Amino acid sequence: MPPFRFVVIHQPGPSWRPDVLAFEQPGLQAHMEHFATLLKAGKLELGGPFLDEGSGGMMISEASVSEEEIRSFAAENPTVKPGLLTFEIRQWTPALSK
Repeated sequence: MPPFRFVVIHQPGPSWRPDVLAFEQPGLQAHMEHFATLLKAGKLELGGPFLDEGSGGMMISEASVSEEEIRSFAAENPTVKPGLLTFEIRQWTPALSK
């Protein structure tokens, strides 16, 4: 079995404004910049939003990232603290790949 990864699933939180487009939500740019630091550090494999408006998104860690590290990083997200986004961490195994 391939090594598992952690998936951070984001959902709109209590501060999310349903009348505002996702990329126009106050603070969403800071969320993207926050996760870009993890990508640049080689600890994030990929990530992005779901395409149905207001349904959140997900980030997939590299195999070397611990649950404690990804959970701490996700909790420090500048959109989580004020309630714009919530997050859930799940283990995932890439059972099929090219």
